[in-house]
Amino acid sequence: MESKICLIRHGITEGNKNRLYYGHADIPLAAEGIDELKRLAESGLYPDGVNAEFYTTGLRRTEQTLELIYGRQKHESLEKLKELNFGSFEMKSHAELKDLEEYRIWKSDKLGNLPPPNGESLQAFYKRVIRGFDDLKERNALKAFSMRHKDDEALSIAVCHGGTISAILESIYPKVKDNFYKWIPDPGHGYILFMEDGKVADTEKF
Repeated sequence: MESKICLIRHGITEGNKNRLYYGHADIPLAAEGIDELKRLAESGLYPDGVNAEFYTTGLRRTEQTLELIYGRQKHESLEKLKELNFGSFEMKSHAELKDLEEYRIWKSDKLGNLPPPNGESLQAFYKRVIRGFDDLKERNALKAFSMRHKDDEALSIAVCHGGTISAILESIYPKVKDNFYKWIPDPGHGYILFMEDGKVADTEKF
């Protein structure tokens, strides 16, 4: 059975503009992000949401992004798809943190095993996100099965975060070298995953 999953990164926030570490901090979209999402929606960038199933991570910036693109839609929250929890480093910049010993130690960890104070490690983040993606794939497969006798194709639309999307794409294409930052889409953009029998057969960036 064929279906699609659409992963959309939320719009621009003050955290993006000021290059802050923020993941679980529940901040809203910046005015610039709202305007940009309206423009992108009007351009026809996004897939038609008729009969789609919608998901966010429950954070305000994902809730706002979903509503700006598709209007008020019934949806569920998939909290496992939240961005990395930066703990005590949340809402702080490199300039604010660079003289802290615990920050320097964390930044020097190339394997991603060390968490920031009161946060989670990159490896723990990867594992959490993949569990969340497995849940999303299962929901999409069930939707596809329920629609197997219809002409419409099952579509799941998840508004989440840049790091989350990158972790998912990295898991799909593990042989691509140095690909974590490669896969992060611009705010308001993302990927369509073409599914066959519950597995990703192809991807398309938008």
